[in-house]
Amino acid sequence: MQKTILITGATSGFGKACAQKFADNGWQLILVGRRKERLKEIKKELSEKVNVYTIPLDVRIRKDVMTKLSSIPGELSQIDVLVNNAGLALGLEPAHDADLDNWDQMIDTNNKGLVYVTRAILPGMVERNSGLIVNIGSISGNWPYPGGNVYGATKAFVLQFSRNLRADLLGKNIRVTNIEPGLAETEFSIVRFDGDVEKARKVYQNTKALTAGDIADIIWWLANIPEHVNINNLEVMPTFQAWGPLAVYREE
Repeated sequence: MQKTILITGATSGFGKACAQKFADNGWQLILVGRRKERLKEIKKELSEKVNVYTIPLDVRIRKDVMTKLSSIPGELSQIDVLVNNAGLALGLEPAHDADLDNWDQMIDTNNKGLVYVTRAILPGMVERNSGLIVNIGSISGNWPYPGGNVYGATKAFVLQFSRNLRADLLGKNIRVTNIEPGLAETEFSIVRFDGDVEKARKVYQNTKALTAGDIADIIWWLANIPEHVNINNLEVMPTFQAWGPLAVYREE
């Protein structure tokens, strides 16, 4: 039977690249995103290859998540891989200057949206005793940086939620992987800086960052390794990126 993958945040970045990768390899797609027009464009592009089912959805709205994801038709509802990719960073201000609306949106999307979608899809995986959940975390969940405050905290949550899923699913043939990308050149920084393209470009200036395709390749690999193998956590950085020394403030 043809396999099926559900991808949230499928209209750009890692999500869109993942949709393209799995479509190229014959998987059925369930694509979830807020931007209806982009969903239509991607469906038009990929429907020539595979069956594509789109769900316009804001994962922050619990009622809509549970209603729409419980209404996926027929065999499509037998999801083999769930990719919880919907997420964002907003702002880079220190905590004492940060916008509380930005904090709310990051928590609601990166955490609450992720757990809503997981809760909607997981019972079917348990019933079939088969499945893979891939959560998109970040190195920011492990390594703090100035201005990372709530974004980093949301990604630390993703790591711990992934680990606790593994504990809950012990003895079942369901795998969970948390992927933690480092610097990756997508729309991420454009969103973070409220559409300021020039400011976003400076983040990647004179670097060779990860691409969305790099992460899609990793997810494809995860979906095709033997079922008795679980990659718990996968931190991935571009080669030029590494950790810095601990910061020490010295009074003059």
